[in-house]
Amino acid sequence: MSGYFKELFTGTKSLAVGMGVTIRAFFSPVVTMQYPYETPKIPERFRGHIELVADDEGKPKCVACGMCQRACPSGCITVKGKKREDGGKGKVVSFYRLDFTKCSLCGQCVESCKFDAITFSKEYNLASTRKEDFIYDLLKRLQEKNS
Repeated sequence: MSGYFKELFTGTKSLAVGMGVTIRAFFSPVVTMQYPYETPKIPERFRGHIELVADDEGKPKCVACGMCQRACPSGCITVKGKKREDGGKGKVVSFYRLDFTKCSLCGQCVESCKFDAITFSKEYNLASTRKEDFIYDLLKRLQEKNS
């Protein structure tokens, strides 16, 4: 019989402790952010997907050397270039695609770029239900951004 009362006392004590935690949490200040109506403060070191950097004329700094493509362990970058139309040396980027579904945000592509032609974006709200929404044509995005 003493085991019965001991379990009853232990259960009541456990219930009181749990209710105490619940009551303290009920009266403490709210820490939940109402997301669509309040936007979070993004830290300075936040890494979004990569984006091309424009030069002073608004054209991409990228010379289509392909170092970012070779450095990417996930294989999510595709770069193609063509010869310059003005007859100068080097190439001009004609196609730059990022498959963000494969990207691990490791930063190897940004570190390997000797021309500082790519950087991390500050975009954080990238929710979608379609895979196609995460395949970015970065050259097209840069042109839209500059126009």
